[in-house]
Amino acid sequence: MKAETISIGTELLLGEITDTNAVWLAEQLAQVGVDLYFRTTVGDNVGRIVDAIKHALTRADVVITTGGLGPTVDDMTREAVARATERDLLLDENLLAQIRERFGKWGSTMSENNVRQAYIPRDAIPVENPVGTAPCFIVEVDGRYVISLPGVPREMKYLMETRILPWLREKTGGEQTIVSQVLRTCAIGESLVDSKIADLEMSANPSVGLRAHPGQTDVVITAKAPTRAEAEKMIKEMQARVRDRLGDWIYGVGEESVEEVAARALAAKNWRIAIAETNTAGKIAERLRARPEGARIIKSAMLLDNVTELTDRNAGVIAEQFRTMTGADIALAVLGTTGSAENMYGPETGKSAMAVATAPETIRREYTVGGISEQAQTWIIIRALDLVRRAALQ
Repeated sequence: MKAETISIGTELLLGEITDTNAVWLAEQLAQVGVDLYFRTTVGDNVGRIVDAIKHALTRADVVITTGGLGPTVDDMTREAVARATERDLLLDENLLAQIRERFGKWGSTMSENNVRQAYIPRDAIPVENPVGTAPCFIVEVDGRYVISLPGVPREMKYLMETRILPWLREKTGGEQTIVSQVLRTCAIGESLVDSKIADLEMSANPSVGLRAHPGQTDVVITAKAPTRAEAEKMIKEMQARVRDRLGDWIYGVGEESVEEVAARALAAKNWRIAIAETNTAGKIAERLRARPEGARIIKSAMLLDNVTELTDRNAGVIAEQFRTMTGADIALAVLGTTGSAENMYGPETGKSAMAVATAPETIRREYTVGGISEQAQTWIIIRALDLVRRAALQ
């Protein structure tokens, strides 16, 4: 079953609120094996809402709208669904009684405009909303369905969990479930990851996709199967193939951060680290200190000024000296500059040198860094934390 969600509300298009409903719906649909192929956002304009619904019905088996079911004149979803499916809006006396009863329980007098909420398209399946005043409804159109839900997250989630998801499971026969796993890489660019697993990205089920972040690339493996156990087995097999190609560039899974893995590796060895930073403004130490192991693993942290020799050789010397001076098990030195915000597409670049010193060896790296300062700084931080991770895991 293919789905499309339509988020309705001008405030969404203006960026006044974040559309958390769409993200949550995507997660829930995946869990019942419904493929979400499109997400649409449309403002409070009945004509554009009608067009969005009509278009969605040409490419999806189920269309889920959120928002626009309130009692005011700018709540246009009921009218839009009726027009898109060529039906009249009819008053549902049972829904009206339920709304009146709800106001009575609250000790409030129902306004006349709340009557609007009891109107639904002809032949629609009404769905009572026990946690609010906006009922939802389901309309069937030539074997396809439009499901209209309130935009209030608490109400929308309740109705999805208690009414709509069970209904969808029944429609799909509960035959499929979708499971995803994320492998997290760092210190390797998206294009290089792609070149190493390009053939695996052609797989349909499980599918393999990439998500790029500054200094990191996620590999997302998604499988669809009759049961969660079968989907997880498919993911495990594909994950092994990806790991074989990418090796220790993969630092973690799911939501793990590189500092989380580095901190855990340091703690496992009972190592304490000394950190000297310039162009990262103390943020490497800050990230490690924020981990639960932070107090145990940080021996010393300092910011360096007036470092003129921005070379990996000098970074190595500083790391070795700082380790000896502090008595730390491992020391990290990060030197350099970052790119300029004013020249993010121009010739001006930054330079960064870093080194990790342990008792047996010192690992040195030197990089040219482009882009705006914040992004460049994040890239450098990730690279430095990865050096620490690798040293601690040896």
